[in-house]
Amino acid sequence: MKSHEAYKGYRIAVPVEFEEVFSIFYYAENKSGKPVTQTLLPSFQSVMLFSFGTSISFRTKQNEEIIMGNCMIAAPLKQAVDYTLPAGAEMLTVTFKNDAFFRFFGSALLDSHIHPDDLLNDDCFSILWAELSEIDTVDDKITHILNFCRPFLQGRHPLTEQIIALGNNVVSPVKEISNKEQLSERSVQMKLKEHLGYSSREMGRYMRFLKAMQLVEQLAAGSDQVNWIEVVEECGYYDQSQLIHDFKHYLNLSPSKYMKLRNGICNSWL
Repeated sequence: MKSHEAYKGYRIAVPVEFEEVFSIFYYAENKSGKPVTQTLLPSFQSVMLFSFGTSISFRTKQNEEIIMGNCMIAAPLKQAVDYTLPAGAEMLTVTFKNDAFFRFFGSALLDSHIHPDDLLNDDCFSILWAELSEIDTVDDKITHILNFCRPFLQGRHPLTEQIIALGNNVVSPVKEISNKEQLSERSVQMKLKEHLGYSSREMGRYMRFLKAMQLVEQLAAGSDQVNWIEVVEECGYYDQSQLIHDFKHYLNLSPSKYMKLRNGICNSWL
């Protein structure tokens, strides 16, 4: 991540008790006196963000600008999003893991972004934000969020449990589960999308791209040189144009442009 004077951004590990629920916490603070723009990469995970201080803005691949209020939840991130922290801004990001967002809110099918109070028809998250605003340290803020969330977490659906357990170890987890449970593939697909917010086909394509990104980082370590033919062959792409298409789909960047900008991109997914 690009260095800025008086700007800091760092990840906070999730306590063992909540490793099935959250994948990471991320905190960023800008005291540099000027706006700082970063890129949040797609993770196919839903996020909840808290803003303290001046208002934070986001810009999507479709060039939509989103001005964040005190709190916001966003559907599974399937494409890169730029965000700008003006001087005096603080942001705490909570990233949900697998079906945890559904287990809290009862739905993972959000169009884009919404205040969590609007999803629940309650003001409990506005109250939570006010309480967090009075807490000084980031670690204590996270502890307060975890204590707040603990009573609301519901159990996992048996089908979702099987899908998550299978992961990418089989060619088609949906087909395997439909055969085992004597359900139609469509029924399993609908349950998957309802609980996780994406289809198995979407996840399969993303996992291939994630594998390519991880290989790119390995190949570029210390030299910034990448053998793109090796990436195509190792990650199951038909040709280099298909890989370029995925770069533009997920990041809105060509591979060469990504290599130039990679130090200013938040690689929390890798």
